[in-house]
Amino acid sequence: MISLAGRDILHAWGKFVFTGFGLGLLIGVTLTMAGVYRGMVDDAKVLLDNSGADLWVVQKDTLGPYAESSSIYDDVWRSVRAMPGVARAAGVTYLTMQVRRGDRDVRAMVSGVAAGQPGTPGWPPYLVAGRQITRGHYEAVADIAAGFALGDRIRIRRNHYAVVGLTRRMVSSNGDPMVFIPLKDAQEAQFLKDNDAVLQQRRRTAENPVFNRPGRPDVLAAVIDSQATNPYVNAVLVQVEQGHHPEEVAQSIRRWKRLTVYTRGQMEEILVGKLIATSAKQIGMFLVILAVVSAAIVAFIIYTLTLGKIREIAVLKLIGTRNRTIAVMILQQAVALGAIGFVVGKITATFGAPLFPKYVLLEPMDSAAGFIAVVVICVLSSIIAIRAALRVDPAEAIGG
Repeated sequence: MISLAGRDILHAWGKFVFTGFGLGLLIGVTLTMAGVYRGMVDDAKVLLDNSGADLWVVQKDTLGPYAESSSIYDDVWRSVRAMPGVARAAGVTYLTMQVRRGDRDVRAMVSGVAAGQPGTPGWPPYLVAGRQITRGHYEAVADIAAGFALGDRIRIRRNHYAVVGLTRRMVSSNGDPMVFIPLKDAQEAQFLKDNDAVLQQRRRTAENPVFNRPGRPDVLAAVIDSQATNPYVNAVLVQVEQGHHPEEVAQSIRRWKRLTVYTRGQMEEILVGKLIATSAKQIGMFLVILAVVSAAIVAFIIYTLTLGKIREIAVLKLIGTRNRTIAVMILQQAVALGAIGFVVGKITATFGAPLFPKYVLLEPMDSAAGFIAVVVICVLSSIIAIRAALRVDPAEAIGG
C-alpha cells in the first residue's frame, strides 16, 4: 500500500514537488501571519515589562497612557510617592512621532523620563552600548532598531539631541522603537508650537483685557510664561514596596487622589484586548482565508492526479484491490503533499521573519498546531478524490 503511493509520487514527482513548494509558500505566509500576531502581543508585554512599573496612574476615566490620551499634573508623583506601599513614583510622557537624523525620518515613540538613576520607573532597564541620560537636556537613549549610533545627533521638533546610549527591544505596542529623552524636553516637544503660532497666541493674550491690566504687567508676563510651559505628564509610574499587594495600593490611590490606576494585569488587558483587538481579528480572517485557499489547492491537485490515473485504479480494482487500499493510497499522497508544503513553509517563515517590517514571533506550539492543521486540511481535501476513485468501474481497465 505504501509502495503504491510512493511509486505514484515518483511517477509524477516534478508536478508533486512543484505543487508542494507552492503550497509551502502559502503555509509560510500563514505561519508568518500567526507570528505577527504573537509579535504584537509580545511587543505589548515588553512595553509593560520595560517600564519597570507595577501601577499606572493616569487621568481619571481614561485608558491611558498607551491606548488613550491622558494628562495629569507633573507634580502628582510627589503625593503618590507619599502613599503607603509606594516604593518609587515618577512621571512619564509618551509621544509617537517622526525623529529625524540627517535627511532620514524614523517613526519612533519618544518617552520623557524623570531625572533619577537606573531603576527609576520609565528608564530603559539595560543598555547594550553607551550610558544612561545624565543631563537635564538634549541627551537621548535609543533602541537599536531605530538605526541610530552612539554620537548621532537626532532632531525632535526644533531641538537636537546627542545619542549617548543604545538599548535593545524597547518598543511601543505598535512595534515602533523607543527614544528616551529628559522629561522637561519631552514636555516641551509634546505641545511645542511653531513660531507663528506662538506669536499669535502672545498677541491674543496681550489684547485680552482680562490679562492686560493697566499697571499690572506682571499678570500678563505670568500668563505668557504659563503658556510657554507644559506642566503635564501622561502618567505616573509606580513601583510597589515588597509585602504590599498592587491592587490594595491602587485602590488607595484611586480613593484619595481621584485618579484612575491600573495594575499590570489590567494594563495588559487594555493593550491586548482593546488596542490590538482589531488587528487580531484581521489576522484571524487572513488565516481563515489562507486555510481555505490551501485546502482548495490540495483538493484540486489530488483530484487532478487521481483523474490522471483512472485507468490504473480500474486495473487495481480488476485484480481485486480493496477500496480501502486505494483510499489510503490517495490519502497518503495528500498527507505527503501537505508535509512537503509544511517543511517548505516552516523554512520560509523562519528565514523570512527577520526581514519582515514588524516583529515576528514564531512559537513552537504554533508550528505544531500548524502542522496538525495542515494534516487535517489534507485529509479533508482528499475526500473528493477518494470518492472519484471509488466510483471507478473496473471495466474501464479493458475498455477503449
